[in-house]
Amino acid sequence: MRKKIASILAVVCIAPWGFAGISEAQTLDVNQGLNAKQQGIIPIAAFTGKGDLEKLSAALHEGLEAGLSINEIKEVLVQMYAYTGFPRSLDGLNTFISVLGDRQKKGLKDDVGKDASPLPANKSRRELGTEIQTGLVGRPVGGPTYDFAPIIDTFLKEHLFADIFGRDVLDFQARELATVSALASLPAENQLRSHLSVSMNVGLSEAQMRQFVSVLGNKVGKVEADIAGRLLDVVLKNRPLSTAK
Repeated sequence: MRKKIASILAVVCIAPWGFAGISEAQTLDVNQGLNAKQQGIIPIAAFTGKGDLEKLSAALHEGLEAGLSINEIKEVLVQMYAYTGFPRSLDGLNTFISVLGDRQKKGLKDDVGKDASPLPANKSRRELGTEIQTGLVGRPVGGPTYDFAPIIDTFLKEHLFADIFGRDVLDFQARELATVSALASLPAENQLRSHLSVSMNVGLSEAQMRQFVSVLGNKVGKVEADIAGRLLDVVLKNRPLSTAK
């Protein structure tokens, strides 16, 4: 009989325009793993971050076969510019164009998927970004970095969290899987540790995050998996015990 954990989790819900709030209690099956689409995102984001276009090409084919739509993959590749830079993101998009051309020549038809809904008209980008960022992290975000360079706080709230995370082509779990995959591939350990915690804030379980590390090791590399696994242990050790078997 499968064990189940019932807990109050800071799970961020997606409305047609982005952030909708924190859900009530949810029941998680500890044996439930990442689905095929979620697993497909991991090597796509990692190889985009590493700039390994040959392996990215293979990962893009696999992602499409796993059920990711064209627009979902495009969204991952676009999001990567915020974490790995425009050059990596643009190279990734151009690689995807080539992959889609090859698949079209072979007569393969891939699902285009949905476009992003308009952002809410009743909120400024600052308001929306602050709301999304606070929901993801679990508290208002501030500190010496933002005092030292206030414009980075503006860019984070108004652009990363409003303009990018506010787009509903991907849910927050998918966006965080893409983010931690890219950060492990760089690596950027401080940011990776933070986003591993956010990944669990949006409802990814310990078992799913362990699987993320496993997929990273099998599809990307041992070094990246070792970094992610070590930091996941730190995150799990420091997270408050909020579950009961």
